Amino acid sequence: MTRVKGGTVTHLRHKKVIKLNKGNFGTRSRLFRRANETMLKSLWYATRDRRNRKRDLRKLWIARINAGARTNGLSYSKFIYGMKKANILLNRKMLADLAVRDPQAFTSVVEKAKAAI
Repeated sequence: MTRVKGGTVTHLRHKKVIKLNKGNFGTRSRLFRRANETMLKSLWYATRDRRNRKRDLRKLWIARINAGARTNGLSYSKFIYGMKKANILLNRKMLADLAVRDPQAFTSVVEKAKAAI
């Protein structure tokens, strides 16, 4: 069998990995082996943190809803219970947005939840 040289393909693959690590410090952005390790780790972090972001945003929404509900005289848990009783189907993202951007509308939702309890 004849010998096949894979230099160009390997060179292009190495260049691709090094380009992905452009902002890293030292050998992490210059040497292929270190750059490849860094790239694999960063992809693993990205996958993990996409899940964590959902967790963090939900925490933020709950904190905002709680603050808005407490200014209207209800705790978060009682407010959510009242909403379920009143059959108001708003998710936490929308409720948090209302609490921050339109306090009057949020107050009316809180009043309906209070009435249902």
